[in-house]
Amino acid sequence: MVRIEVIGLEPPCQKCSDLLENTKIAVLKAGIEAEVIKKWTLSEEIREKYGLLLSPALVIEGVVVAQGKVYRPDRIAGLLQG
Repeated sequence: MVRIEVIGLEPPCQKCSDLLENTKIAVLKAGIEAEVIKKWTLSEEIREKYGLLLSPALVIEGVVVAQGKVYRPDRIAGLLQG
């Protein structure tokens, strides 16, 4: 199972919510088993762990693949399919 994290701010900004929704659509399109975790906090611990400067961020299997951008479902699905 693929672990995907969508990291944003509390309360979730529109971009954060959009990225979360696009990620869920991408998982369905890719036809894979994935755990999509939303983290609406950009704590110091998370910033240090991932080196984040911007939100929202998309993390797949511990690797930051986007920050400050809202990828479309097709692009996320492509990343998931490798």
